[in-house]
Amino acid sequence: MSVLEGIPIDLSIVLGSTHVPIRQVLKMSRGAMIPLDCGHDDPTLVYVNDELVAQGRILVENERMSLEITEIIRKAP
Repeated sequence: MSVLEGIPIDLSIVLGSTHVPIRQVLKMSRGAMIPLDCGHDDPTLVYVNDELVAQGRILVENERMSLEITEIIRKAP
């Protein structure tokens, strides 16, 4: 067992974002569509502990979704 296996991280995969008033959210029902501020070809962002670490694209095959990493974001020295 690796020492790193027990360390928790916060991983976020961001497809896009939007601003929606709470009254609109409360009116939504199952299946409601929320438009995002991105296009189909825009990169999906990967954050670890609130820091951008990679970009990728979402792949869908049958009922399964996955993320293909296309770029690792390097920290400036």
